[in-house]
Amino acid sequence: MERAEKHDFVTALNSELGDTGVVVVAHYAGLSVAEMTALRSSVREAGGSVKVAKNRLVKLALQGTELEHVSDLFTGPTLIAYSDDPVAAPKAVADFAKANDKLVILGGALGSTNLNPDGVKALAALPSLDELRGKLVGMIQTPASRIAQVVNAPAGQLARVFGAYAKKDEAA
Repeated sequence: MERAEKHDFVTALNSELGDTGVVVVAHYAGLSVAEMTALRSSVREAGGSVKVAKNRLVKLALQGTELEHVSDLFTGPTLIAYSDDPVAAPKAVADFAKANDKLVILGGALGSTNLNPDGVKALAALPSLDELRGKLVGMIQTPASRIAQVVNAPAGQLARVFGAYAKKDEAA
């Protein structure tokens, strides 16, 4: 990679990391190409991205962002997974790390908050933003359906009473 390409890469990564909500840093030594592709696709499906780059370039890209405090994690073969959703990238990486021991989570950052490996796993245990929205909609809809049931109950009871009288008259 030439100097101009490196500068462009650092600038692009800086703008991406400046807009992201969460970053997870992990060692990937020993992962095969197929495993790395599976990791990338699972993080992409969750709404995030995975980058593997020279540690020096990533440290340069982190300068000037609120994630600069995680630059000490970049030693050895590291990758970064990031997403706008604070749960998406940690959940995808933690799920992959459970199935594959070669991926070791080093830590991460949620905005200006530093996360250790346990913090990343705790963040991954939280429900995603879409799951929370679904639960909220369900909670809002439940009282409305119960109100509709209560309002319709007397009409249903009246209909059953009229039906019973009609059958009684037919029998007589």
